[in-house]
Amino acid sequence: MSKEIITKRITTRDIRLKKAGEPIVVLTAYTAPVARLLDRHVDMLLVGDSLGMVLYGMETTIGVTLDMMIGHAGAVMRGSQRACVIVDLPFGSYQESPRQAFRNAARVMAETGAAGVKLEGGGEMAETIQFLVSRGIPVLAHIGLTPQAVHAMGGFRAQGRAEEDAVRIRADAHAVADAGAFGVVIEGTVEPLARAITGEIAIPTIGIGGSPACDGQVLVTEDILGLFGAFTPKFVKRYADLSGAIDEAVERYAADVRARSFPGPEHCFGMPKPTEP
Repeated sequence: MSKEIITKRITTRDIRLKKAGEPIVVLTAYTAPVARLLDRHVDMLLVGDSLGMVLYGMETTIGVTLDMMIGHAGAVMRGSQRACVIVDLPFGSYQESPRQAFRNAARVMAETGAAGVKLEGGGEMAETIQFLVSRGIPVLAHIGLTPQAVHAMGGFRAQGRAEEDAVRIRADAHAVADAGAFGVVIEGTVEPLARAITGEIAIPTIGIGGSPACDGQVLVTEDILGLFGAFTPKFVKRYADLSGAIDEAVERYAADVRARSFPGPEHCFGMPKPTEP
């Protein structure tokens, strides 16, 4: 009897130990099929609230709900075996108080089996991060450009250009590290600042529009595959244009259906296939 191969998942501790080592590879995943394809290539799968824009056509992430995140996180967990899976806490599910954050983060972990949660904010969220970590919930922090605060920030724009902003972001990085986060995403932040922060704090930095010096990088999978083409941020590198391949495939399918050449006998039950002459 052959033994089943058991794949050990990467843990948040493993991620933390990668500080200043081999760069950490992170991509977003929202569905089981995509998670299955990405799993062997990445260290971490992020079930991001970006799913609101990518999958649901929302203009921002503000309308994403906790139930939506839990549903998609469960799918990603079922589709993966190896990667560390982290789930975004959506807007309004953690900002009110540390207790609210714990209640919702605990629900995410209990109902999905994910390794931890991500939340946006720096110094103002340090107490919440500490509250969660001390109660057994690993936290990935997120500073710099924080999409849930896009309205307060005046839109999607690079952070840290002004001296006062740079001072604030640097303080945010130290605050979340001191609070016990196992890592921190630095988004849309000028390169010299992201580089400096990476050298100053003891936890891994995951860049998205940050710096090549960050301890890891994350992008939205649909962006690198050319599937989300309404807007391409400066920090995105496209590795494929699957939208073109999909368009061509659907065009061929539609033509076959209209010409009645699909389905053929080989696609039908109980219909004899044509014999060779």
